[in-house]
Amino acid sequence: MSPTLADEIRGRLGELSPAERKVARVLLAGYPAAVFETVATIAERAGVSAPTVLRCASRLGFKGFPDLQAALRSELDARNASPITLYTATEESERQTATAPPGSAAIPLGERSALVQQAVSQTFDEVAQHEFEEAVSLLGDPRRRVHLAGGRFTHLLAEYLGLHLMQFRDQVSLLPHKDVERTSFLTQLARRDVTVLFDYRRYEADKTLIAELARERGGKVIVFTDPWLSPAAAHADVVLITQVSSDSPYDSLTPALAIVESLVAAVLDRIGGVGHERMKEAERTARRTGLL
Repeated sequence: MSPTLADEIRGRLGELSPAERKVARVLLAGYPAAVFETVATIAERAGVSAPTVLRCASRLGFKGFPDLQAALRSELDARNASPITLYTATEESERQTATAPPGSAAIPLGERSALVQQAVSQTFDEVAQHEFEEAVSLLGDPRRRVHLAGGRFTHLLAEYLGLHLMQFRDQVSLLPHKDVERTSFLTQLARRDVTVLFDYRRYEADKTLIAELARERGGKVIVFTDPWLSPAAAHADVVLITQVSSDSPYDSLTPALAIVESLVAAVLDRIGGVGHERMKEAERTARRTGLL
């Protein structure tokens, strides 16, 4: 994925004059909304002249301020893309480049495999080691309760991670679906809790509110999200960004699943013998009660 406009602005701060740098800082401080302010408003907030704002846009590589705003609109369109909009874009691209007859498998299976492998590889390259290790530390701390929640599709990842953790450590729970149970659950969030949220575009407002509530109670928050970043990431202690590149209108969750499985293995390694004993006890209980 190409860098965001904010990334580009940060990357070019050293190339700007002191006055232009003031403009850049105003844009970053209120990003993304500040970019859509008028030139006069931005100039006033930065304490510079309107021509300085225009020069700043030019130094950032744009023909003018409207072009800078257009770049951000494109970025936000991608951030909020739905399967329908992605499908429409894919259809249009295929119409322009199609060589295969209608109804055929236009993309060979080998190419699909290469795309998935690239997305997984890029994800592992880009996930910060210290973020991953902090997630392992939090999830491997037996003194902490762990709560998990996901979205329309990503609740499957939350359940997958939760079900694994339940086998080798105590105090793991999934966010209930019923309103009364969910309210009770959220009311009990506390300082020693770790809340794990999966939130991918199109982002769900309740995930941001849960993250905010968890932090207010003094707990820790881990957010799995895509490169455009869920708003919940603003309240997170750990943010694990996974690629979603796909050959379909649906974002791929394969890279996220790969990170989840690596996280499970690392947490089990950290817990060690205690986790192994917990797994054996769980299996004995399951056999005795006819669940296995």
